[in-house]
Amino acid sequence: MSGAADTNNAKQYGDSRKLAARARLNQEYTITETPWFEWVAGQLPFKANSSVLDIGCGPGWFWATIAGALPQGIDLTLADLSPGMVKEATERCQALPFASVRGVETNATELPFADKSFDLVIAMHMLYHVRDQEKAIAEMHRVLKPGGTLAVTTNGMGDTKALYELSTAFGGTPYNIVATYFGYDHAEEKLRARFGNVTMAEHPARMRITDPEDVFLALTSYPPGDAAGEPELALFRTRIDEAFAAGGGVLETQKQSGLFVSKKT
Repeated sequence: MSGAADTNNAKQYGDSRKLAARARLNQEYTITETPWFEWVAGQLPFKANSSVLDIGCGPGWFWATIAGALPQGIDLTLADLSPGMVKEATERCQALPFASVRGVETNATELPFADKSFDLVIAMHMLYHVRDQEKAIAEMHRVLKPGGTLAVTTNGMGDTKALYELSTAFGGTPYNIVATYFGYDHAEEKLRARFGNVTMAEHPARMRITDPEDVFLALTSYPPGDAAGEPELALFRTRIDEAFAAGGGVLETQKQSGLFVSKKT
């Protein structure tokens, strides 16, 4: 990914405000038996008195959601390229029942940890931001203990397709573009190349959105929507209204969010 992409990432993830608009859309309108964070946690081998590294931790919402269901004695390391995210996540998680919590500002391709340091490494929806994904995965492999687990999440190309089709009003792609950087196929190929094994599970979920304004706010919280001019935004609102009218007052779309797990043998 380009230097321009790095600049956009810094603007997007300096703190959690822009991320919150997308999070609200998912939290309010996703229909599923098990919410995403709980579903991911249920697939992972959390063990008492283990060491866990979260790379690209964001604001720590994952841990705030699942901490009460985890075994005791977990030492949690929160890593992110954004100092704002590290600060927010660390402050949030220090109030949770972990044995220890530390925050580290770092690049995923140059992890400042010793070999064989962690029992579990998690990288949720972040590898599509990394230029050298093979190097990042190699670093994750290096810091894992033998027998340790790497868990990576990402999206498929068809994720919330009905929303991305609307974004073409301001120059967006009619599909989830992050899947072209690191989608299902990339995750399968690159984890298997490093670890020799990978299993995949897809979260069974769809969205049923009832408020057009939430669609507008979410899709204009990141490029290219956050830089769209008034004519483009007016066209975007028109397309949203048409989509909701066609759906009888709601907008429904399928989600594609997958979890890829590899073990260090």
